[in-house]
Amino acid sequence: MSDIVCISPVDGRQLVRRPPSSDAEVAQALKSARAAQRDWARTPVAARAAACLKAVDAMLAMEAEIAPELAWQMGRPVRYGAGELRGFAERARHMIAIAEEALADVTPAPKEGFRRRIKREPVGLVMTIAPWNYPYLTAVNSVVPTLMAGNASLLKHAAQTLLVGDRFKQAFDKAGLPNGLFQTLTLSHEQTTRLISSRGVDHVCFTGSVEAGRQIERAAAGAFIGVGLELGGKDPAYVRADAAFDHAVENIVDGAFFNSGQSCCGIERVYVAAPLFERFVEASVALTKTYVLGSPLDAATTLGPMARASLAATVRAQTAEALAKGARAHIDERAFAISRSGTPYLAPQILTNVDHSMSVMMEESFGPVVGVMKVASDEEAIALMNDSPYGLTASLWTGDVEAAETIGAQLQTGTVFMNRADYLDPALAWTGVKDTGRGATLSRIGYEMLTRPKSLHFRVGV
Repeated sequence: MSDIVCISPVDGRQLVRRPPSSDAEVAQALKSARAAQRDWARTPVAARAAACLKAVDAMLAMEAEIAPELAWQMGRPVRYGAGELRGFAERARHMIAIAEEALADVTPAPKEGFRRRIKREPVGLVMTIAPWNYPYLTAVNSVVPTLMAGNASLLKHAAQTLLVGDRFKQAFDKAGLPNGLFQTLTLSHEQTTRLISSRGVDHVCFTGSVEAGRQIERAAAGAFIGVGLELGGKDPAYVRADAAFDHAVENIVDGAFFNSGQSCCGIERVYVAAPLFERFVEASVALTKTYVLGSPLDAATTLGPMARASLAATVRAQTAEALAKGARAHIDERAFAISRSGTPYLAPQILTNVDHSMSVMMEESFGPVVGVMKVASDEEAIALMNDSPYGLTASLWTGDVEAAETIGAQLQTGTVFMNRADYLDPALAWTGVKDTGRGATLSRIGYEMLTRPKSLHFRVGV
C-alpha cells in the first residue's frame, strides 16, 4: 500500500511521508476506543468539559510552532496562522459551554401515573475525516462536540495536513484524556471506505469534495450509521444599491481571496446592483492589486500559494475557459511576479462579462478567482444565487434588514449572512443544502447529530 505523502506548496519538497496504519493498528485503535468510551459515557459532563478545556489550552500553547507548520503544509501565510487557532478556541469553548444544557434530558409535560423523558445517549465511536484548508477549524467542529457528548473520537486528517492530527493528539494527551478515547489514524481512501462499510465506527463527520462525499455515502449504505457531509460550495454575494459601499468592497474581496480562496464558505461569485456595478469593480480591483503574493513564511505575504499545483491548474483552466467565452480579466498576472503556470502560486483574479454558461460561475473554484455580474433587481439576484448545485452560504450586503429577511427566505442555502461573509458562528448550525451535503455541526443542533434519543416511558404506582 502506498505511503501517505504531504508535498509542501512552498517549494515542492516532501514534508511528511507515512505508511498507512496497518489492519492490526486499526483494529487495536477501534478496540481501545470502544473500551474507553464505555467509561467516558458515564463521566459527568462537567468532568468532560474540564478535560476538553485543558486540551484547548494545550493547543493554544503550541501556536508558535503551528503557524509556520501550517505554512509549510498548506501554504497559509504565517501572519494568519494564529487566527485559525483563535477560531478553534472560540468554537471549542462555545460547544463546551452549552453541552450541559444541550445534552440534558427532554421532559414532556407531566402525565399522571407516568414518568417520561428522552435521554440523549452518545452514538459510540465517531470518525472525523478532516480537510486541509482549515485543518484545525474543520476538525474541531466535530471532535470536541463528539467528546463532550460522551463519544470516542477517531480523527483521520488529510494527507496535506498530517501534522495537524499529531497536534490534536498532543493536546488531548496533555489534557489527560483516558487512553484510547481520542486517536488519530493514517488511512488510505480504500481503508477509510472499508472501515465505514464494516461498521467499524458509528458516525462519520466528513468535510471535502462532492465526489468524496458520494463515496462515503456508498460505503455507509446498508451499515445504518450516521453520516454528516459538508461538501462543495459556490457561495454568492449580492450587493444591493443601499449597501455600505466601502464595507462591502473590503469584506467581499477578503471573502474571495483570504486563504488563497481555499475556503468552504469563501465568496466565489458576486452579483452587484446596476447603479454600483462599475464603481464596485473599480474599487475591488484596486484593493486586490494591494495583495502580496509570495512565500507564506514571509511576514509581508498576504496571499500564499494554493495547497497543490493541481488545484491552481483547475482555477487557471476555469479562468481560461471564461476568457475564451468573452469574460474580461481585470488583474494582470504579471504584476504578481511569482505567479507562474505549473506552480501553486496563483495571482488573484476578478472577472466581469461572466455568465452562468461558464464553469467559473457554476463549479467550485476553491481558489483566488471571482466573477462579478451586474443585476437589475432583487428578483434577478435571487434567481442567479439559487442557480447552483450547491448551497452552503450566501451573503447580502444591504442596510435594509427587512429586505435581507425577505431575500434570505428565498435563498437555497444553509446560512444567510448580512454584511459579513466567510465566517462560522458556533452558536448557529453549520449546514448546507443540495450538493453541499447534509447534517449539521456546531450549536445545540450539532449535538443532536452526535447522540441518539432513548425514550423512558415508566408507568408508576401499580
